[in-house]
Amino acid sequence: MKIETQDILNKWKLYTLTNDNGMTVSFLNFGGIITDISVPNRHNQLENVVLGYTNYTDYEENPNFFGAIIGRVAGRIQDASFTIQDQSYSLAANEGGHHLHGADEGFHQVIWQSSPFQSDDTVGVKLNHKSLDGEGGYPGTIEVAVTYTLTNNNELILDYSGTSDKTTVLTMTNHSYFNLSGNLAATIHNHHVTMESDDFVELDTELIPTGKKINVVNTPFDFRTGRKLVDGINSISTQNRVANHGYDHYFILNQTQQQNIRVKEETSGRLMTIKTNQPGVVMYTSNTLDEGLNLAEGNSKPYLGVCFETQASPASLHHKGFPSVILEAHELYDKQTVFSFGIEG
Repeated sequence: MKIETQDILNKWKLYTLTNDNGMTVSFLNFGGIITDISVPNRHNQLENVVLGYTNYTDYEENPNFFGAIIGRVAGRIQDASFTIQDQSYSLAANEGGHHLHGADEGFHQVIWQSSPFQSDDTVGVKLNHKSLDGEGGYPGTIEVAVTYTLTNNNELILDYSGTSDKTTVLTMTNHSYFNLSGNLAATIHNHHVTMESDDFVELDTELIPTGKKINVVNTPFDFRTGRKLVDGINSISTQNRVANHGYDHYFILNQTQQQNIRVKEETSGRLMTIKTNQPGVVMYTSNTLDEGLNLAEGNSKPYLGVCFETQASPASLHHKGFPSVILEAHELYDKQTVFSFGIEG
């Protein structure tokens, strides 16, 4: 196990974690941005399985949120406003009339304090950030921490914690785009996904939840026994078409003791499993990813990565019956998502 640190652009730190199997995870203290995850294929070749820029300067704007910590609230907040405790709050509208992923003052745009650590079988970095009352329009001064831990079982563990001095809203996630083909050898059309979810959230034409949950039975959103992402990309289903021909939906996860999500790429043999104590996940198949961005393994195009944004639902701010993003004053926010990598077949 080892950890290496590199200075980037004379203002950021790039950390690279390496376990005893040779798996590596690299990320910046700027936005907690994961730039590279290299894991072996069935021929034991290490290849990168996340999207990242060739040039670090491109992360300064990062409109696609590649690899970043998202907060205070991951996802879209309808009309860039919400009310809690009879108090209304207005946020920056950075996607039409709505608020997405914290806007310009989001956690993806700050330099986090960083503290590396190492043990016999883990290596990692704890990232800390303090966001003041009113920052970005949100109430409460909050102190948050995100810890990245790499184990010798090829697990990347993301631990999220936080407290606020006022009742506020908080649901953090990581916005990595995964492509298990390795080094962008192929699109994610043939990634086979299994997900323990009976219901997903209906979206309107602006990708805002309508307040309705839809049962997955007999739809391209039924991943309970597994299916390829191409099923939804090519589907004529209204919900797939609303999401620009693919998926950009919140799935409510069944609360089981099994791995919540399983992703397989047949050619490479790579298997990624995801386990989380978050109540749901936004699965986004990069339907609207711009073409021609200068990525580490080639130019970008739609369907080049798939995001699994484990989180609560900002729809809970406008509709009843959704996993809440409310964090009470002095309550501990404590969430974990584990990405495990292996080979199958």
